[in-house]
Amino acid sequence: MRHFGLIGYPLSHSFSQGYFKDKFQQENILDAQYANYPIASMNEFAALWNDNSNLNGLNVTIPYKKEVIPFLQHPSSVVQSIHACNCIRKFNGELYGYNTDVIGFQKSLMPFLKPQHTHALILGTGGAAAAVEWVLKNLNITYQFVSRTSIAANCIAYNELTPQTINKHTLLINTSPLGMYPNVNEAPDIPYHAITSEHHLFDLIYNPSETLFLQKGAAQGASTQNGLEMLHIQALESWKIWNAETPITQ
Repeated sequence: MRHFGLIGYPLSHSFSQGYFKDKFQQENILDAQYANYPIASMNEFAALWNDNSNLNGLNVTIPYKKEVIPFLQHPSSVVQSIHACNCIRKFNGELYGYNTDVIGFQKSLMPFLKPQHTHALILGTGGAAAAVEWVLKNLNITYQFVSRTSIAANCIAYNELTPQTINKHTLLINTSPLGMYPNVNEAPDIPYHAITSEHHLFDLIYNPSETLFLQKGAAQGASTQNGLEMLHIQALESWKIWNAETPITQ
């Protein structure tokens, strides 16, 4: 029996376990199972592999997408570039690291892009934000990070956002956990009144399906999407990675 799973902390509302359980049942995959591994610290990472000899692959979520990289013998070129990994495959005793968020985000975003979407704000600066940055670079979309504090040259604080900034940046992408269940009454602190029908809001959160961030954008006439399709795509990419005859390149 091949074992796969998800590491992160906490994992009480993860998508992956239910997705793969359904996939295995629907496709009559009998030699695989998927479990959550809520490790409280990366100090538990090595023991997880040692204690589960049949563990072939992992998905990685908050807060370990960056912290896991030193444990990889073979990080992909994308992982090396963006310093974030969300998929691991074990092959011949060594760990190969990938980032399928980039594929999921790009494929799910593309149908919503319009000519006016030339400037983006990335809300948050974690591992998911790094994947979003990589995609925006590839699409030649100018971007700026927004965080609680101005931590880098291309990052401004939420309290520095003005209506003019929102007006210029017609693509707003929330990569932070603000608004995620059960904290559904939270939303990034931005000037929502400056959003127009020219804007598109993408929230990487999928639970709830419409966050307060998306509700506020829709109320201003903006188009919106959540992260569920992105998750479906990245999960399928993980499955391809785990089942390839030899480790693929990315």
